[in-house]
Amino acid sequence: MLGLYKDSLDNRKNLNDQERLLIEEFEKKMTDNKKPFPCIPATIGFSMNHLRYGFIGDPTEEKTTLELVDILKEFTIYSRDYGKYTSLIVFYQIPNELMSVSKVEDYEQLFWEQLSRLSSVDEMDWVGDIPTDPEDPLWEFCFHREKYFMYCATPSHQARKSRHFQTMMLAITPRWVLIEFNKKESFAKNIKKQIRKRVSNYDSIDIHPDLNTYGAEENFEWKQYFLRDDDSTISKCPYNRFLHLLKRS
Repeated sequence: MLGLYKDSLDNRKNLNDQERLLIEEFEKKMTDNKKPFPCIPATIGFSMNHLRYGFIGDPTEEKTTLELVDILKEFTIYSRDYGKYTSLIVFYQIPNELMSVSKVEDYEQLFWEQLSRLSSVDEMDWVGDIPTDPEDPLWEFCFHREKYFMYCATPSHQARKSRHFQTMMLAITPRWVLIEFNKKESFAKNIKKQIRKRVSNYDSIDIHPDLNTYGAEENFEWKQYFLRDDDSTISKCPYNRFLHLLKRS
């Protein structure tokens, strides 16, 4: 594991072949002018080199959680130094035998297990003004006293291309980045409209009904973290259930 990685041509020399391929594939996604990636702030963050990256192991192994902990903790401490469009992009190493049989719902379970494991080993208390119940509209994931929006992409997503990547991938964005982005209301409103238009062009399926605005009464933030490849959604957030099981074990 390299630790937190800042991309550059020189730094790519330190990557192994698989890591280099993942960065190159991500770069193609962020710089495709013919079919622009929907999340405009992400493409801006990439172009300005505000993003940071982590390469970790098999999500089914407990040691991988500790790798993610180390990377996310470092990112949390220094993220404000990286730029106002920063996010942490995490690439997992999925064994071929797991990738060949895993469906979207399998990755969904792995995703929620990862978040629950992160919380189970977090050294710091949950952020005081954020509810601990995901069924509260103001809930969002917290780690090391920072609030985060989580995004997961997988190899099994096909119709929802905006959630497809060649390995399981997380994009972890601090809430302060989103607050900064939304400061100029007219600008943010226009960008959000463009994003939804891009999603419609990018995916071969309608925009998922769970996409909404944080804090809205009818919105549940956790539903947007992992979107399925159709319009279905799980009825209850698995986070607390997995966390409860981990604390009991």
